Amino acid sequence: MKKIISAQQVRQAAKGVKVILLEKNTLISPLAADLAKELGVRFEENRSVLSTAQTFKDVFPVKVVAVASDHGGFEMKKWLIPFLRELGYIAHDLGPANDRACDYPDFAFKVAQTVSEGKADRGVMIDSVGIGSAMAANRVPGILAAKCNNTFEAASAREHNYANVLTLGAKIIGSEMAKSIIKTFLETPGGAERHKNRIKKILDKKG
Repeated sequence: MKKIISAQQVRQAAKGVKVILLEKNTLISPLAADLAKELGVRFEENRSVLSTAQTFKDVFPVKVVAVASDHGGFEMKKWLIPFLRELGYIAHDLGPANDRACDYPDFAFKVAQTVSEGKADRGVMIDSVGIGSAMAANRVPGILAAKCNNTFEAASAREHNYANVLTLGAKIIGSEMAKSIIKTFLETPGGAERHKNRIKKILDKKG
């Protein structure tokens, strides 16, 4: 039986990521299509997103990092990307191109989706405080985003929680601390086997 995208699903998507992933042979009702245009909801092919098993495969060492910010994190992003490249990482700048006011969820979703689709091993998103971006990123399937203010939290996010997206608050931490947090996050492998069952419950709950 073919799956049909309804207007109700479009309304629900409009409250969150504004993207509906389409499985093979999925049909979109005419009402849903019209409503999607009105509410700014996009339909995208459901490319391979991280499964629970893939999340625990935990690509290591990290090679590719997706990076983005909002206007509050733009200045930090400007020096962060060269810093990552100096460390030997391939750093993809997902925007924005300037510090004009923008919405952090848009860029947090870009980072999270890039990691979820396997186009980057890890993601880093910077806004003024870091909380909102973590909330947004965690709406994307397969993503475990953690906001970290110090290296202890960064190590714990990896060792205990298998986090694959790091969010930072540019108004909370300085440049040297940010460098240490990012370095720790990218250099710390996933943790002990006993933690996997707890994280699996989180991933399974998110669907």
